[in-house]
Amino acid sequence: MSGDARGPDRRPATRLVAAGRRPEWTQGIVSPSVWRGSTVLYDSVAELRARQHDTHHKLYYGRRGTPTQWSLAEALTELEPGAAGTLLYPSGVAAVAAALLTVLSPGDELLMVDSVYEPTRNLCEGLLARFGVATRYYDPLAGADIAAAFTDRTRAVFLESPGSLTFEVQDVPAICAAAQARGIRTILDNTWATPLLFPAIGHGVDLSVLACTKYVVGHSDAMLGSVTAAPGLWQALRRTTYQLGQQAAPDDAWLGSRGLRTMELRLTRHGENALAVARWLAEQPQVARVLHPALPGCPGHAAFVRDFAGASGLFAFALKGGDDAGRTALLDGLELFGLGFSWGGFESLAIPADPMRTVAPWRAEGPLVRLHIGLEDPADLIADLAAGLARFEAVKR
Repeated sequence: MSGDARGPDRRPATRLVAAGRRPEWTQGIVSPSVWRGSTVLYDSVAELRARQHDTHHKLYYGRRGTPTQWSLAEALTELEPGAAGTLLYPSGVAAVAAALLTVLSPGDELLMVDSVYEPTRNLCEGLLARFGVATRYYDPLAGADIAAAFTDRTRAVFLESPGSLTFEVQDVPAICAAAQARGIRTILDNTWATPLLFPAIGHGVDLSVLACTKYVVGHSDAMLGSVTAAPGLWQALRRTTYQLGQQAAPDDAWLGSRGLRTMELRLTRHGENALAVARWLAEQPQVARVLHPALPGCPGHAAFVRDFAGASGLFAFALKGGDDAGRTALLDGLELFGLGFSWGGFESLAIPADPMRTVAPWRAEGPLVRLHIGLEDPADLIADLAAGLARFEAVKR
């Protein structure tokens, strides 16, 4: 197998199987092996000096990668038509940081979506603020109107679609077009959809970020992140990443490669299971609303229908009245849902969700619960939630 999965006749599921499997990396083995190493030895001083001028996909030093990391990075690139390359990081937050530092300098301004993942918000208000980068927040449903927020200092727009906890679907093409017209770079956290459901580079995004810990790895056993770049930012991303000393561990990259091969199957099942649970929740008297992008009541649903190839397994629902004590009673008694952070693994998870907002206040009829729906039978998950809603109702009374 050549490992070239970019052909126009290759569909995404085929790319997942074929991508990143160059013969020089696999050596005839189906799955690329784990290459562990730091020091690389050379036959001569001349060879050592010559290698310094071009280290991409060539053994130079462990921090620049081995076939284990290159294989996964190339596979992720091949899932994004129009992308120039991908780099790996030890976590999703590390990937977000590298993307932001690639396009921002002291004195610049960042426009950040107000529904963003809390660690990304903390990065903006901590590290970026210390380095003289100002962050202003914008309404996730701004769409093309975001152009009115641009100033002479605006250098980047950060998107997350759907948004963390509240799942607003942004009009990514409109925002990217407005930014491109002003020479402003765009970064998208695309973890919820992955390139399978939303190929970000093809929709105008400059840097597409994944917390590969989630659906790429898929088994809750490795931390991993990635940034995929459009051609105009690939070299800048490489320079920033190398200067930061960022690289994913080879064992974690190997787990990402293994998970990637089944991601299409898992995402399909996650999506089907989640939609079944979400539709059931929408009919329950204890539930005020369900925030699932595939349901008509979710903000930005029209953009979801237009732009996405499907839904994944993460969504939220707001309880009808009650307080944190009722929500806690619901969550503490769950048997099939683990109480824990992250998502994207085979197991279902639930957490209390309390959105942080700056310019687009979050208002709901009652406390919010975020669910990750795993690969269990949805009927069993529904039974578990039904018992939880009964506990909520009992406390509420």
